[in-house]
Amino acid sequence: MGIVDDVSRRTLLRNMALGTVALASGVDKAFGQRASVPPNIVFIMADDLGYADVACYGRPDISTPNIDGLALKGVRFLQAYANSAVCSATRTALITGRYQYRLPIGLEEPLAGRDVGLPAHHSTLPSLLKTAGYSTTLVGKWHLGLLPKFGPLQSGYDHFYGFRGGSVDYYTHANKRDDLWDDDVPIHQMGYLTDILGSRAVDAVNRYAKLGGPFLISLHFNAPHWPWEAPGDQAESNRLRTADGLFDFDGGTQKTYQRMIQEMDLQIGRVLEALHTNGLAENTIVVFTSDNGGERFADTWPFTGRKTELLEGGLRIPAIISWPARIPQGRTTDQVAISMDWMPTLLAAANIPFDPAFPPDGISLLPMLTQNATPVERKLFWRYKANAQRAARDGDYKYLKILDNTFLFNVVQDPMERANLKVRRKDVYDRIVAEWHAWNATMLPENDDSSTGNFTGGELADHIGAQRASDKADNPVPPPQPPSTKPH
Repeated sequence: MGIVDDVSRRTLLRNMALGTVALASGVDKAFGQRASVPPNIVFIMADDLGYADVACYGRPDISTPNIDGLALKGVRFLQAYANSAVCSATRTALITGRYQYRLPIGLEEPLAGRDVGLPAHHSTLPSLLKTAGYSTTLVGKWHLGLLPKFGPLQSGYDHFYGFRGGSVDYYTHANKRDDLWDDDVPIHQMGYLTDILGSRAVDAVNRYAKLGGPFLISLHFNAPHWPWEAPGDQAESNRLRTADGLFDFDGGTQKTYQRMIQEMDLQIGRVLEALHTNGLAENTIVVFTSDNGGERFADTWPFTGRKTELLEGGLRIPAIISWPARIPQGRTTDQVAISMDWMPTLLAAANIPFDPAFPPDGISLLPMLTQNATPVERKLFWRYKANAQRAARDGDYKYLKILDNTFLFNVVQDPMERANLKVRRKDVYDRIVAEWHAWNATMLPENDDSSTGNFTGGELADHIGAQRASDKADNPVPPPQPPSTKPH
């Protein structure tokens, strides 16, 4: 089945109602109101990409001209966060616009074999866009539950080409079993997966351009997630076929990692060129980001920590948005943003309301992007079950807990999280801790059954003494409040 072989009835009705010419020109009037052109959306997500792993974020040894070019044509975020330090949880927040801890799938860090997933009845970014007449396609990684109950087609995408689990080999497209799908049909296809995903996204752009209606293409690469295989590394793929899974601590080099990122950048360039060739670039929103902080070969400078950790290096991610028709070019922003902001932002750009049954926890970033509005101060919260990690960002301050160790950092002045201010600024520390507990009371509690993961000292040499974390839940009781001083 092709990516967009069938035209949705909604798209046909929308085009008939507004008129193809009106959509192309944006000047016709429908029902007495001025018709506007809904933007196309291409949402590109890398997997395990560190904050500084592309040239425009400071990496000197990797050439990423297409991602850098996107930043020159749009806005680059300097304080963007992932909703989690691992992928399934962040992807839950991304597609729903809500804290992942509101759903059982969001408690998985990451999803690893349990029969949970994104409920089909829950509204999502693709389902809301689809209802408004958008065509929707996911190319790449899903990792939000398996068939028959869960999948991209059950959660708002018209079409899906990619893999459903957390990772696959770049050549065999398998992890213990084959995991490449065209819609809900398992398929076999030869080739390096980053290139295949790029080609399928280009095909989707070309076919949607012929249809004439607005579209969402979610392009979720597996790069640069392990296994560490770059173009031409077929021998490494063959070696891993005899290994116990793909999680190889004896594989990879900085050079391999660089080549994996550069190949992803090349495929992104092909997609951007397809938009340009079809005359769609001006009114297409393109977002580039990562699902969490970097893994072992990543550059997370100037932060410490990495994937599976609520230190800044595990949460800070690159984030770029381009929309030539509406967003000024070549800017950076200090607006604090998080993965769950993209859904309300993109819905606002398309002038589509959210589902009142599932109100977003994220905010629309559109005023800061299109109107150069002053950055809005944020309060953001995180949990991570392994090592009982807790974090909150309130203004420039960040509360952090790892096991029994607690901290307060000013992450603007001290991005490496070195100067613990919890005693010196006890008032701020106590306030943010109380805010975290109040927020946590509104989320699902942790449970012993959900998956969680961390790196040990035996796996990463810089994690001296770190032990394997248990799966046991930690649901803390709020600290007692000081007695009131108000007169009775």
